[in-house]
Amino acid sequence: MGYVKVKAQVRNVYDPKLQTGLELIVDNGAAYTIINRRHLETLKIKPKGKRQFKIADGKTILREVGITQIEIDKEITHSITVFGEPEDAQVLGVTTLEELGLQVDPVNGKLKPLELLLVQHRHSAKDPAKNASRT
Repeated sequence: MGYVKVKAQVRNVYDPKLQTGLELIVDNGAAYTIINRRHLETLKIKPKGKRQFKIADGKTILREVGITQIEIDKEITHSITVFGEPEDAQVLGVTTLEELGLQVDPVNGKLKPLELLLVQHRHSAKDPAKNASRT
């Protein structure tokens, strides 16, 4: 199938007029979205912390992370984003993908809506908490 690539609008959360369009590789194996530091600094996005990552050769590296606003297919989220270095691929990670309510369709290699699940709590007549509020 090859790589799935998407066009994304990346914005500064605090000043959404600061934005850029990027093509990102969708990587279901990456927890976070990775965007080149140069792009994030141009958008005046500031690092908020650091995370450790294991790379293919088994080494552990440290990268700064910040918060970005990301829009894909008219869906928008605020997401943790890694400040990528020149040797890092720019990817859309699974956390951002799920926050956007999207998933990869493996048949056609495109994004499609994610079936979102919601658990509801139903009170029963035997529920003591519900019955206590009636007295």
